Amino acid sequence: MRTRFLLCVSIVFLFAGTLAAQTTYIGPDGGKWSDTANWTNGLPSASNKAYFVGPSACILDIQGAETWQLDGAGGPLQIVDGGTLTVLDWCILGYQAEDIGENAGRIEVYNGGVLNCMKRLYVGYMAEGFLTVYEGGTVNIQEQLLAVGREPGGNGVVTLEGGSLNLLEGTSPDSLGIHLETAEHSIDFRGGVMTLRDTTANQDSLNRGVTNGIIKAYGGVGEIIIDPNETPGRIAVRGLHPLKPVPADDSTASAGQLELSWVLPDPCVPGQAVAVDVYFTDDLQALQQFLDPASIRVVNRQSVTSVLVQAQPKRRYYWAVDSYIGSANDPVYGPIFSFVADNVPPKVYAGPDIVTWLQDGSKTGNLDATITDDDAYTVQWTVVSEPNVGTAVIETATAEDTNVTLSAVGEYVLQLEASDGEYSSSDTLTINVYQDSCEAARSLADYVPLVGDLNGDCKVNDDDLALLQENWLMDNSLTDDWLLIN
Repeated sequence: MRTRFLLCVSIVFLFAGTLAAQTTYIGPDGGKWSDTANWTNGLPSASNKAYFVGPSACILDIQGAETWQLDGAGGPLQIVDGGTLTVLDWCILGYQAEDIGENAGRIEVYNGGVLNCMKRLYVGYMAEGFLTVYEGGTVNIQEQLLAVGREPGGNGVVTLEGGSLNLLEGTSPDSLGIHLETAEHSIDFRGGVMTLRDTTANQDSLNRGVTNGIIKAYGGVGEIIIDPNETPGRIAVRGLHPLKPVPADDSTASAGQLELSWVLPDPCVPGQAVAVDVYFTDDLQALQQFLDPASIRVVNRQSVTSVLVQAQPKRRYYWAVDSYIGSANDPVYGPIFSFVADNVPPKVYAGPDIVTWLQDGSKTGNLDATITDDDAYTVQWTVVSEPNVGTAVIETATAEDTNVTLSAVGEYVLQLEASDGEYSSSDTLTINVYQDSCEAARSLADYVPLVGDLNGDCKVNDDDLALLQENWLMDNSLTDDWLLIN
């Protein structure tokens, strides 16, 4: 049997604050969250705590589910297609010492499922906690932080098979609670993305986690990619497998004929050809169960690095590359990668931020944008903010490259949106306008005044010499060698 890596997670107990009434899940394995009979004191709500004990899976398949707190011992709690859960207070996974093994806290978020944690989320506080996000699943943390492993005895495991884990604007500058002194903890990227605020503290946390093997990709064999440029103000973190699959794992690719490509691994004997088997299907179980591999095989023991396949729109596809490297363990099974065949939204870059200054009361400059899309698209420039209404005039708002005239000092934010008729994307740029070129120069972070520029006008000239002469031989050093300061 070939399986896609499974893991799970759970949430909240009472950590601090006001005691909340408790309702305990007593339903059968695979019972529904929405069935009142599955709870001791009625459905969880914004005023009580949902408690799970024992290894009985609960399926959350409704929108708008809420609970004040959630203690996820046992489980797993599975948030599936269309299900949304908001936990208003602390979320703690693996809080009690006995929350281990089958009683460990577990949550699994699947395609279309959404978990919103309004406060901090602990995964493995003092025991075992597991969170797994699959393709299309979403976990949002609104405030404070994500702590993976915390106190001695804590064992937290977060696995991204796909989907997204978002530490949003309300989280602390150090959004990741990585505690090296605690027991075991890890964040494993096997697809999907984690986003968090672009702060020095978060960068340090990520680097420390990667260095110490806490943050890893594909169980440690892959590479962690930390990208601060994908979205302004945020860091995107992904895992890259050594096979370097294209399309990337859990990405979107154009429908129709497309190319799957990969990098061949090194052989056991240098110079020896490495052959691969490649499997491609829209039926995940066919690849997981591997009962009829020939029916989904698109490359049969060939030393190649790509193959053409056909993908229907609005479908998710799964593929795997197995390698023959000359080992007794051949073939070496590769992980299951996935992508969605769809119209890819336009990629929009409005251009770099700009510093400029007025000349004769205004400034006209070029907007040099870049848009990438396989289909025809339309564009629209808009003024998001300006010092005064009407001080920014865009010459041709429907042109990708156009001019803008600015007639006041201050900050301008312009947005460029591109649409291909189905999807749209946007990007912004900021223009800071100053009264003159010297003010503009002094606004730059790397500005260094000229030696001798006594009046701060960005020039060394007779005016500075006059100031020097005016103060020549003057002395304002102290004369009292025992000066009392009240």
